[in-house]
Amino acid sequence: QVQLVESGGGSVQAGGSTRLSCVASGNTASQKCMAWFRRAPGKEREGVASIHTINGRALYHETVQGRFTISQDNAQNTVYLQMNNVASEDTAVYYCAARKATGLDSLRGCGTHDDFNYWGQGTQVTVSS
Repeated sequence: QVQLVESGGGSVQAGGSTRLSCVASGNTASQKCMAWFRRAPGKEREGVASIHTINGRALYHETVQGRFTISQDNAQNTVYLQMNNVASEDTAVYYCAARKATGLDSLRGCGTHDDFNYWGQGTQVTVSS
């Protein structure tokens, strides 16, 4: 019902910035939680950031707090991840994901520990030094 396509991955210098984009299509109106996840080689997937597309509340993993910003453009059905001051530890495949929001999500924001139903194909971000 929902298709997600990421773009913007590539190589970036340590300390630099880049922005990832995720374009959603299909039955997007009901999927009110959007999030970015990442997986580094040999490591488990971890949630990076999420946003409730109605009230705009964003949540961040502690490792990216203050460096990354998630935002949305509902008119374009797009969610972004602005990555500033990147470090080698940020090297990973980044995935866009979506799910329906619960009543609790409307208050607290969309936790990335919850199961997401729709996933993009992923885009590689490599931080070089």
